[in-house]
Amino acid sequence: MLSTMIETQVDESTAARIARLAKRVLGGGEITRAEARFLFAIEDSADIFDLLSWANRIRVQFKGNKIHLCSIINVKAGGCSENCRFCAQSASYQTDSPRYGLVEAEPLRAAADEAKANGVTALGLVAAWRGLEEGPVLDEICGHFQELKNSGKARPDASLGIIKNQRVADRLKEAGCECYNHNLESSRRFFPEVCTTHTYEERVQTIHHLKNAGIKICSGGILGMGETREDRCDLAFSLKEIGAHVIPLNFLNPMAGTPFEKLEPLPPMEILKSIACFRFILPRQEIKVAGGRTVNLRDLQSLIFMAGASALMVGNYLTTLNQPVEKDLQMLKDLGLDPSWDKHGFSDQEVAVEADLARV
Repeated sequence: MLSTMIETQVDESTAARIARLAKRVLGGGEITRAEARFLFAIEDSADIFDLLSWANRIRVQFKGNKIHLCSIINVKAGGCSENCRFCAQSASYQTDSPRYGLVEAEPLRAAADEAKANGVTALGLVAAWRGLEEGPVLDEICGHFQELKNSGKARPDASLGIIKNQRVADRLKEAGCECYNHNLESSRRFFPEVCTTHTYEERVQTIHHLKNAGIKICSGGILGMGETREDRCDLAFSLKEIGAHVIPLNFLNPMAGTPFEKLEPLPPMEILKSIACFRFILPRQEIKVAGGRTVNLRDLQSLIFMAGASALMVGNYLTTLNQPVEKDLQMLKDLGLDPSWDKHGFSDQEVAVEADLARV
């Protein structure tokens, strides 16, 4: 009997194996790391389209037809002390990225008005610096959160770097921060190739402080920095282990003046396959396609949803332009997708994700 089972698995086609794994996920099960590595390694275009089709079914079952939209505003630009090799805002590199100090409240109000007008769920306040500590800057940031929350125009989110003090995370929560972005960026193994001024473990510890404060976690990474497919697989499982609720996937857009400026962009089909693999591993989480989608995917952008994406960053990025919001909204309408996600939500998502974590 065992011999027959082994022979059956050996003879199983790639399409049949994808279908078997997908049906397990659709039934509430999980795939193993070895099975995920198999999915990441698929190269035949017909098999990749099979993978995308099943990823779409998984998205529909666990996330429905709604697409979560978010946007960001740079509240402090350039001059960052960290040497992240992809980042044009690092003080370590000579780039054309703008530099300015902490913004006043008026640009945030305008960004909130724009978010509301476009039906955007969340507005993330992003700063180019090492991280937050207690003091006047934290006081000012908390004031911005309180105003944004009280306005009711968009959910106040943040990406403000490393947090070493639990009290800082607690104060952000008290001020109204509901979700905080802090990407792991890549696998633990590859991270030293990305940054050497802080460690992977400091990022993980920041996420622990935020979770302890009751703040939802938005954490993902950048694909296309020279990492292997195994690194991408390991990143997905690490995000599952830390309990990320939203998984932003960025795709390197090499910036002039940075150490990664000459890296070759990932092929569009490799990007779509990677999104699908993340959906197989993380069926209940929001998988958000963010930076680099316009320049890397070009005319294939609409296929991100077939690949399993359930969220989209709209509006301009920190240092590069995106396509107009109106074009993104038309794309969603043409695909029959619904961007009207409850900005006060997270309840359904939280219950599902926390149930997943309880089984890990």
